[in-house]
Amino acid sequence: MKLDMAEERSGGRRRRRRSRPVAEINVTPFVDVMLVLLIVFMVAAPLLTVGGDVDLPKTAAGALPSETEEPLTVTLTAEGAIVIQTTETPETEFLTRLRGIAQERADDKVFLRADGAIPYARVMQVMGAMNAAGFGNIGLVTDLGGPTFDGSGG
Repeated sequence: MKLDMAEERSGGRRRRRRSRPVAEINVTPFVDVMLVLLIVFMVAAPLLTVGGDVDLPKTAAGALPSETEEPLTVTLTAEGAIVIQTTETPETEFLTRLRGIAQERADDKVFLRADGAIPYARVMQVMGAMNAAGFGNIGLVTDLGGPTFDGSGG
């Protein structure tokens, strides 16, 4: 009897349930792509260092906070060459190139990487030239783990 009443209410036919489409994203391919990209960037990151190969002095100073625009990097090699980013620049053209770069950049930040064997007077000459070209914010790049004034080794 109950079955007959249910059939009367539904019009005598059975309704078929429609299956709804599943609106979930399959994340497995996405995760695979992300892992491959992670490995590619881990391998490529050490190859992206800017400038020449120098033996930086070691200090106890910490790293500077990161900026939005990549700072200009000037390198003084042990042989005495001046390298702006990755381009070796003759000393006679150094100031002219720096002034041209300073006009194009919004930021006056520049990193100076100097080999530990370079005399202090030479480093100061290059810093003076950078300041005269319009770069007032000069950061000296060193390696971490050097001696401190309290006698500890880093």
